[in-house]
Amino acid sequence: MTKLRAGDTLLLDDGRLVFKVIRIEGTKIYCEVEVGGELSNNKGINRMGGGLSAAALTEKDRVDIKEAVRLNADYIAVSFPRNADDIKEARILLKAAGGNPGIIAKIERAEAVTNIEEIIQASDAVMIARGDLGVELGDAELPAMQKKIIKIARVFNKPVITATQMLETMTYNTIPTRAEVSDVANAVLDGTDAVMLSGETAVGLYPDKAVAAMDRICLSAEKHRSIKSLRHMKDQQLKYVDEAIAMATMYVANHLDIKAIIALTESGTTSLLMSRVNSNIPVYGLSRYEATLRRMTLYRGVYPISFDATHIDRRELNQAAISELQQRGILKLGDLVIITKGDLIGVHGRTNSLKIVTVGD
Repeated sequence: MTKLRAGDTLLLDDGRLVFKVIRIEGTKIYCEVEVGGELSNNKGINRMGGGLSAAALTEKDRVDIKEAVRLNADYIAVSFPRNADDIKEARILLKAAGGNPGIIAKIERAEAVTNIEEIIQASDAVMIARGDLGVELGDAELPAMQKKIIKIARVFNKPVITATQMLETMTYNTIPTRAEVSDVANAVLDGTDAVMLSGETAVGLYPDKAVAAMDRICLSAEKHRSIKSLRHMKDQQLKYVDEAIAMATMYVANHLDIKAIIALTESGTTSLLMSRVNSNIPVYGLSRYEATLRRMTLYRGVYPISFDATHIDRRELNQAAISELQQRGILKLGDLVIITKGDLIGVHGRTNSLKIVTVGD
């Protein structure tokens, strides 16, 4: 850990308590309380300006990783990563334990911001943990940094979660403040995949009302999100066929009266790529794998549906997929639908076709 010095400021519980370091004797740190209050268990500690560089993965984390694999977790979150090496270490430990869950990098340190691109590229998703991050960067710097992280995550085709104090007053109140409503809505408008409640549902008095409020705000914000321009990857050279199919699908969907997109997928990658593009058109990710279905729930605008294409004649596959959505009341006769799939059904990473179909033809 970076050595503290007399005069440093320590912030506990997302900055609610403020201590000034007076002197340090061995492993003891003597502080003066500048802003006091109640301190409960398992609260974070930061140094103003960053620099507390304890290892991202503790011994307890190593034990928890094995337990997460045993429980077949879909994602694990790595707290306080400093750089991509912390994410890579977690992935090595996961594979050694026999699992392959997605890794979510919790951006909480000033050091992480410096290395943000490499951390995002090494991760499967990113979380903007605004409590600790706001303490280290300063509250005034946080809004712009949140927007920057969301933008970078989308550039690298990674889901992003915005978290911490989104509806903080609903821990004790039945309705959110107008400022909180704006905060949640702006995260949605900026392109976040998910918004996350913390204390509001963990210890709050009205967890059901907090969830209902967040749902209401998100749905309303979605109606107003601009979808006029298709800029994602516009100036980039595409590397893979499934990327090309995903981008072509979203271009067509945003320029034709498409009611739904059906992505027949093994890994969920095509659905993820589609979800990076602004659109109000739902993407239905049809997969036979439960793990894939669960992972896709994090992707913005993607709705997972259990569907096994390997037992269906290829000549009947499109109609079978459409019928699945008709039975759920999603599609009706005459609707235009885009279907993406691979020539080799049941093989990962082989999405190579796009077809526009009219329901009922």
